[in-house]
Amino acid sequence: MSVTHSLDTSTSRANPVPSPMKRLTVPKLKAMKGGEPIVMLTAYTARMAQLLDPHCDILLVGDSLGQVIYGLPSTVPVTLEMMCAHGAAVVRGSWHAVVAVDMPFGSYEASPEAAFASASRILKETGAAAVKLEGGEAMAPTIAFLVARGIPVIGHVGLTPQAVNLLGGYGARGRSEAEAAKILADARAVSEAGAFLLVVEGVMEEIAAEVTRSVACPTIGIGASATCDGQVLVTEDMLGLFERTPRFVKRYDDIANRVQDAAKSYAADVRARRFPGEEQIYRAK
Repeated sequence: MSVTHSLDTSTSRANPVPSPMKRLTVPKLKAMKGGEPIVMLTAYTARMAQLLDPHCDILLVGDSLGQVIYGLPSTVPVTLEMMCAHGAAVVRGSWHAVVAVDMPFGSYEASPEAAFASASRILKETGAAAVKLEGGEAMAPTIAFLVARGIPVIGHVGLTPQAVNLLGGYGARGRSEAEAAKILADARAVSEAGAFLLVVEGVMEEIAAEVTRSVACPTIGIGASATCDGQVLVTEDMLGLFERTPRFVKRYDDIANRVQDAAKSYAADVRARRFPGEEQIYRAK
């Protein structure tokens, strides 16, 4: 049994109520290879999950929450506790999409056994269906280890933000022949290890297209190619909540200015004593 949401008029909050609707499943997503493009967006809160869920096949609780929610300089400081807390919130707020949770830096690299301990904790504490981890050939044995033990895994190759200190920044990858060959080899290794989806981030368009042709699992592009089997963006980037918009992002709204305008109007009403008005106060009958 999954959930939809009704509005509690006394609190103006959305509460989950039982619904017979079934979530998408990992096998169904894997079967979408070469078919209708897969829609993925990030979500970090229950309310955002409620709003995005009807339109998405996957909601990714990305470690990008480090920058988006916590104001951290990169994803590196993000903790397992953060991912579990936000993952559980997104699961509670959704009922249709598959929910996947990023495994944060340091929670899976040491060994397959360490990765299993972290991944199993994420699935237990959040109710999510899958985890995502970064890395190519070096992480293939870990992916195989997790999949063999019942944990669906999404891979991530190309620009890997958790390796920002090693890479020296967030520039696009695959500009040299050697780097392009490495990305292709990484993608094949991750797919062959059993990943059911593969995020391809920040690579030359032709490389993303070649990766999509070369692997058995669906590819999800971000700063990659329209020929990928699906696309993902950080929702707050897509909504225009930040001043800077990465090159690979299309802004579908300008929420930042709309929030500022609303706050400006509120502040003016408070200072002029126009708020609260008759409609917002209680009087004895």
